[in-house]
Amino acid sequence: MSKLRAAVIGVGYLGTFHVQKYLALPEVELIGVVDTSLARASALATQYGVTATTDYRTLLGGVDLVSIVTPPDTHFSIARDCLAAGVHVLVEKPVTETVAQAEALIELAAARGRVFQVGHLERFNPAVLALRPLVIAPTRIEARRLARYKDRGTEVDVVLDMMIHDIDIVLSLVPSPLATIVASGRTVVTNSTDIADAQLTFLNGCVAELSASRVHLEAVRAMNVYLPDTYLSIDFANHALLIGALDAHGRKGEGRDLALETQPLERSDALMDEIRSFVQAVVQGTTPTVSGEDGKRALAVAVAISQQITAQSAGLARTSNRPSAS
Repeated sequence: MSKLRAAVIGVGYLGTFHVQKYLALPEVELIGVVDTSLARASALATQYGVTATTDYRTLLGGVDLVSIVTPPDTHFSIARDCLAAGVHVLVEKPVTETVAQAEALIELAAARGRVFQVGHLERFNPAVLALRPLVIAPTRIEARRLARYKDRGTEVDVVLDMMIHDIDIVLSLVPSPLATIVASGRTVVTNSTDIADAQLTFLNGCVAELSASRVHLEAVRAMNVYLPDTYLSIDFANHALLIGALDAHGRKGEGRDLALETQPLERSDALMDEIRSFVQAVVQGTTPTVSGEDGKRALAVAVAISQQITAQSAGLARTSNRPSAS
């Protein structure tokens, strides 16, 4: 079988890693790299012996699949052009700016018979993979995703930049429709929300409490999942899973012991696993691990949270500007 021809559109910090992963896959031939900075694209192209361009459309007739690692406000137009040209697409999260745009891409991918995968990287974290088969009917989920401030990613608010990872995981774990969202947040450094908290309540009674900050003193990426008789805790950064099981033999009305066990996990290259799964879906013609529908669901919740926070902020601003009674 001939090799799949690939290109990476957007070769900034994360896009460069996409380039390296494709180069390491024997079934893939990297054809070119694309960036608005020709100097940046050319430097990579020279290093790896591929084509550099600032216009992705010049490559569409000669590639089978692409990674789109560009700012979110460009995702829709680039993905639309690629899918329309019959190219399989892996687009970084958030999938698009609006739910309507995501729906349009999903429909176009289906019409063209192309794989459309969304880059929710934490789905490939070994701790998440180990957690998933253990989660049956969760009653409560808590997630904290906190980071020191960096300029990268600030073209969107903290909900779409960071919290959306945990939104996607929660939606994939809870087998119930979402009932209500209660959110709050504030701006600290950027012109959009930098700290956000959200409570998601599902129709089956499960509650998810999510917190995200990109102006925190220390980096934290953790999730706790509560089941009727089990407590599960994930450390995303260290690829660790802690399992707490209640003693099943305790008498009714008496306290029960909680036995804690750390499940050993092998560290892995989550981005390589993500790209490998994308390539595999292309080869086998199967639904990707994180489909366009998955990306759309996470986006819809993230947008609802962001809009609620924005509305609250606008209301507070109006209140603060209101003249005092004389």
